[in-house]
Amino acid sequence: MTTKKPIRWMGGSRRDLSNMPDAVRKDFGGALDGVQQGRTPTDAKSLKGKLKGAVQLSEDHDGETYRAVFTIELEGAVYVLHCFQKKSKGGIATPQADIDLIERRLKDARALHTQLQRKTP
Repeated sequence: MTTKKPIRWMGGSRRDLSNMPDAVRKDFGGALDGVQQGRTPTDAKSLKGKLKGAVQLSEDHDGETYRAVFTIELEGAVYVLHCFQKKSKGGIATPQADIDLIERRLKDARALHTQLQRKTP
């Protein structure tokens, strides 16, 4: 039996997820629970470029698109980087402000993970 990895919420990602519609919250919650147990959601999309190491989940609800971005590249934990409602007018592209936030939180997650690893004997 695999050990369930803890979730570490970066920035306001937990609050942002809790403010999403119930159906979206349940879908993302179920997917993240699976990730904690070592499974990869079928609709997960690996991000590229500066966001390499981050994985995106996408959910459509009532004509709106919601996204949750996390990373499992840091051993022993799932870091949830950003949960948001996509408001881009430019098709499927993620707005630059969200990309910048994900990039910053990914960097912060890596730094936090390194710090926590130093504290563990």
